[in-house]
Amino acid sequence: MRLDVSQQMKMDQRMIMAPRMIQSMEILQLPLLALQERIEQEMLANPVLEMEEVSPENNEERTGANGRANNQEIAEGEKSLLIKDDASKKDDFERLENVGDDFDDYLSRSSYLRPRHNPDLSDRKLEAMQNTAAPAQSLNEYLHKQWVFVECPPLIRKIGSVIIDLIDEAGYLTADHDVIRENLADEVTDQQIDEAITLVQSLEPTGVGARNLAECMKLQLADSSEDHSLEIELVTNHIKDIEMNRYPAIARKTGRSLADIKNALKNISHLDPRPGLQIGRHDNPYITPDIIVEYDEGSDTFTAHLADGGLPLLHINNQYKKMLKQNQIAPEAKEYLKNSIRSAQWLIESIEQRKATLMRVVNQVLNTQRDFFDRGPAHLKPMPMVEVADQLGIHVGTVSRAVSGKYMQTPTGIYPLRYFFSSGMENAAGESVSWDAVKAKLQEIVDNEDKSKPYNDDELVKQLQHRGLTLARRTVAKYRSLMNIPPARRRKQF
Repeated sequence: MRLDVSQQMKMDQRMIMAPRMIQSMEILQLPLLALQERIEQEMLANPVLEMEEVSPENNEERTGANGRANNQEIAEGEKSLLIKDDASKKDDFERLENVGDDFDDYLSRSSYLRPRHNPDLSDRKLEAMQNTAAPAQSLNEYLHKQWVFVECPPLIRKIGSVIIDLIDEAGYLTADHDVIRENLADEVTDQQIDEAITLVQSLEPTGVGARNLAECMKLQLADSSEDHSLEIELVTNHIKDIEMNRYPAIARKTGRSLADIKNALKNISHLDPRPGLQIGRHDNPYITPDIIVEYDEGSDTFTAHLADGGLPLLHINNQYKKMLKQNQIAPEAKEYLKNSIRSAQWLIESIEQRKATLMRVVNQVLNTQRDFFDRGPAHLKPMPMVEVADQLGIHVGTVSRAVSGKYMQTPTGIYPLRYFFSSGMENAAGESVSWDAVKAKLQEIVDNEDKSKPYNDDELVKQLQHRGLTLARRTVAKYRSLMNIPPARRRKQF
């Protein structure tokens, strides 16, 4: 076998994404809060990038990339960089060389370099740390703190500690006796394990340590001072009938009246099926809308604007440009400043491009979905992203990134921006109807039905046909399941 080294030429055509294009796509995809965090990181990493404080009264005078007012004269040295595709960047660097050299005076006046002489001034970071909520106590910690005060033999205490560690966040003990033994170094009997489980189930919150839903409910019912013997019987022997909504059958089996059964089930409905979630912090994600839609009665139109009032007004510090003229600046430092200025300009232009692209997409939504804003979700029209991209003359991937993770605040509520982009069908009148609109009409039919005689899937098909929508029974059943609407038997009220 022969091994050698040789050279050869090969022509290859491939698409390579420039760093600027990658950054632009990343900025476009970021929602408002993530964009604010990204800007803060860039300002910490790039010394030439600065934020200009703007009062609310002058906020409307904000302009493009350099953050100057529309009616203000812009100096030659403060104009945006002429980013081009050529590698030399000759035009950019010629403008950077034609600046003054009073950088030393700027450093002497800079607030960033002056120490805080007044010790009474508050530290904003320290205040933020002091006002931050402490980490929430977990269910496991909460139970272990109670277990310390339970009087029991040392072996039972060990078993109970292991049992507490095996309880999930909902408060259930899903491990059997064999699993509990595997986590113990001592030999224990089933009777000892059951004794430890009983003691653990006496801890707060009531119902914790249960091995199934019926046991969890029985623990909560037994903890009450009232007589809940019927409720305990129902959750012990008739849990399947309760799930299937077979109230008359339960009444026959128990020999109690239907009114007694309904009253007992009402008490059961007040129980907590997941008591462990009462402990700890379970925050819902906070939604900040990126777009705000308002109705103008005078012109009878809906208008949209970006909710970017919290974004800082960025500009490039002109003193760093002037610093490049100084002869004593080392070539490495000068190259670093040039790269930093170019990076800052790319960021500013990417943010402006994000605003422009997002507003183009939103305006297309307002034009297409006018019936939705006037009459509600039942009148949402199909709006595929491919069609929007063709109408705007951009790539479908750009539309997808523009709507990703963003929310729109409308007069009727806050919706994900992606909610307005969906396929659909044609109704009997030949009009296009979104699948989300079909779901909304299905929900409307179920909400207004007679609960003593709820519609089955065949009757739901007929009701939709009366509203001009022809769907197969299996399609109606699929959407009913996706919307968590139970079947007719379980929706019936006695």
